[in-house]
Amino acid sequence: MILIITNKEDVHPTPVIEYLSEKQIPVFRLNTESLLSDYQFNWWCNDTETDFYIKNTKNGLELKGSEITAVWERRPELPKELPIDNIPEINEHNLKEARGFLSFLRYFLKDVYSIGSIVFDKVSASKMLQLKTAQDLGITIPATCFSNRKEDIVNFAKNHEYVILKSIENDNIWLNDEHEYLFYAQKVKSSLLSENPDEMFSQTVNYVQNYIEKQFELRITALRYNQIFACKIDSQILDEDKGKIDWRQGYDYGLKYEPFELPKKIYHFCSMYLEKMNLNFGCFDMIVTPENEYVFLECNPNGQWLWIEFETGMKISVAIADTLSSSIAKLTTENSKEMSRILSIKELYKNE
Repeated sequence: MILIITNKEDVHPTPVIEYLSEKQIPVFRLNTESLLSDYQFNWWCNDTETDFYIKNTKNGLELKGSEITAVWERRPELPKELPIDNIPEINEHNLKEARGFLSFLRYFLKDVYSIGSIVFDKVSASKMLQLKTAQDLGITIPATCFSNRKEDIVNFAKNHEYVILKSIENDNIWLNDEHEYLFYAQKVKSSLLSENPDEMFSQTVNYVQNYIEKQFELRITALRYNQIFACKIDSQILDEDKGKIDWRQGYDYGLKYEPFELPKKIYHFCSMYLEKMNLNFGCFDMIVTPENEYVFLECNPNGQWLWIEFETGMKISVAIADTLSSSIAKLTTENSKEMSRILSIKELYKNE
């Protein structure tokens, strides 16, 4: 049984579930925001076993923890739905308890093969750790500075004609609950930074990198020990405010995508990076310069990829499904070895 931990709005699991169903491999989808409203569950530990049980009350599907062969941690959300509405204080208490249980359960499953991980994803999302790891593996990275002091940013920028200002985690804000403002990467002439007042720097954490000229960009979706899918993004045909600086602005302006064959060095880098970060999956963003140098920008440990599949026809969902399902045989072998080890230890204690 494959457990997919995600939310109701997430469309990425759909083609994977469809493919697994064709192969008659059972899947249980846990939409975590509805943990209390759509599921019944029980976890127990006693002298004979430790296990848990979950039932989806909407479709009748059941899952027993000991039957799980792989986990896909896609996009879990905090529980936020209740079967019965109560006073706000009671509602908040009940939801906090559910959130605690969900975290405990996900940590409990940490040793099961997983694409996405409650243990490693947050650590490997650190931009600082990402850049240092890529640098250690011999790949070029942009010069980078994080600071809340104007003098640090201005001094850093003196070495570059242009810099890029980026957000660290929060890519958007909602104004008046109606209008969404998106934070795209901004190209700024370095000499203009000193003209801004100090409070523009001290009121936030500034994430700044030197601007790197692009021939094109790459989005690389990688599965550890399996396949790596590289997509060429031809962002440089667009205007600066329509995707040339930040290709995410180019969705509606003719952004071009096509499959791309990676050099062996970059292919191996992606594999080594995932191994060093203890990840089984990652979405890499890279720049290829006019001089054909590959520059690492970041690796999202749980990034989006379905639109790349739609645009290029690359079978990423099939590769994910195959990876999850192939863990069944591996798990059976490992379980047999572990059971033999436990029985040997028990026999040793019995003899003593």
